[in-house]
Amino acid sequence: MVVRDGARGRARQMMGSVALVLSLALSAPLAAETTSAFARSLATAASAEAPVAEWYRQTGYDTLWTGPEDAARRAALFAALETAHDHGLPPARYDLAGLRAAFAAAQTEGDLGRLEVAMTRSYLAWAGDLTSGLLVPRQIDPTIVREIPLRDPQELLRAIAGDDPAAVLHGLIPSSTVYAQLMKAKIGLEDRMARGGWGPPVPGGALAPGDSGGRVVALRDRLIAMGYLARTPTRDYDRSIQRAVQSFQLAHGLPADGVAGEATIAEINIGPDARLKSVIVAMERERWLHIDRTVRHIWVNQPDFTARIVDHGRTVFRTRVVIGKDVPDQRSPEFSDEMEHIVVNPSWGVPRSITVKEYLPLLQRNPNAVGHLQVVDRSGRVVSRGAVNFAAYNARNFPFALRQPPSDGNALGKVKFMFPNQYNIYLHDTPSKSLFDNDVRAYSHGCIRVADPFDLAHALLSVQSDAVEEEFNAYLKSGRETTVKFEKTVPVHLVYYTAYPEAKGRMGYRRDVYGRDAKLWQALADAGVELGADSQ
Repeated sequence: MVVRDGARGRARQMMGSVALVLSLALSAPLAAETTSAFARSLATAASAEAPVAEWYRQTGYDTLWTGPEDAARRAALFAALETAHDHGLPPARYDLAGLRAAFAAAQTEGDLGRLEVAMTRSYLAWAGDLTSGLLVPRQIDPTIVREIPLRDPQELLRAIAGDDPAAVLHGLIPSSTVYAQLMKAKIGLEDRMARGGWGPPVPGGALAPGDSGGRVVALRDRLIAMGYLARTPTRDYDRSIQRAVQSFQLAHGLPADGVAGEATIAEINIGPDARLKSVIVAMERERWLHIDRTVRHIWVNQPDFTARIVDHGRTVFRTRVVIGKDVPDQRSPEFSDEMEHIVVNPSWGVPRSITVKEYLPLLQRNPNAVGHLQVVDRSGRVVSRGAVNFAAYNARNFPFALRQPPSDGNALGKVKFMFPNQYNIYLHDTPSKSLFDNDVRAYSHGCIRVADPFDLAHALLSVQSDAVEEEFNAYLKSGRETTVKFEKTVPVHLVYYTAYPEAKGRMGYRRDVYGRDAKLWQALADAGVELGADSQ
């Protein structure tokens, strides 16, 4: 676990004893030797952290928190820190109780100097965690390669030193509607857990329309508790239960057939505590994700196996996708970039890892293997296989590349969607259409395969052409590799949310196909994040 250094509670009032201590200590002008004692203790306490030490040097060791004129600022910080649990952050990290106790116990200028620094440290940790996340994600999972901007501590300190600290603290909270919906879901799940959860799990195997009896009652009660079914006395798997099961299936990425098969029952029996973990991890992901959702963008949620074009918050195009296999070097990464162009009739430059791990051993056994691929040298020239002694090379020194020219059987299909990046990840067509019939679609080497690539191309190009289908079809029929640039790049976000708000704010949940969220939750728990209650 790596923790970054860096709303429901109401602010408690400062204890009368704290106010009295501060008033007696600071209301009158301080003698030179007393001021020196405060500055010395403050400087010593701040010396271990350069940004804190630099701030106080620049301000002449003026107070942010411990002076009588700082009452509103410290009250605002205390009120903010009280909401740590609601944000899925560990309250102990900010030590609100310890800060309050230190104010109550402060007797000397040395005490106040150390307390001043402790308050600043808590504020910077709070501000950093809210704006950039508690964890350093790629150190938890190396496939989370998202670039996360970090706020400058000096900037944060200048902001809180201003005239409206409450507004500054509120402004640290992620502003996305998604974050607010996740927080609402978190509080709701904790409330449900405190009231005993969703009741007993549904026993046994599948249930279907026409069934009746105790197991149907258990299913009914579970659906009522989760909010998918209005209260009803029925013991039969009737139309109302069928519709509720369909709603549940849609919200959990399952085929919406209204039949409570084994996969559906398994999802229904997952308790609110597990769902709460997904929501808390999703809140952490939102703290990493500094994007503008109001602009037109491509959203690929890997556990949902879909790609969408979202325009001003509305999904205007959706297609199924295949993501990377669940093996260490083939899982699709998480990052954001700008899609710049598409390539029609693409050739496939086989990635180096695939070339040397999968194809070189085949070529060493039989130089005529994988005949659909060309052998090319460093200049991109096609080399005769007869001129290459494949047995003379290994994975480290093989000097050639492999390329598949445009064709109906090309691994990239007929079109690829490019956002050039160091990970060599992009969206593309595929000749393996049958894979899209599966519910769990993790089969690629890391790139995103698209079920409806021509429709996606039409949707993306429609903003710059009134004859997009005719033009695109002409490119296809030519058989030539053709690059079509976008007049305006399109943000593309490869994300991984197992909990995400769907229509009307209802939470949707997906399976943790790569186990990424499990690792993130463990890191958050190791950092002190706790669930609200025990649940069955």
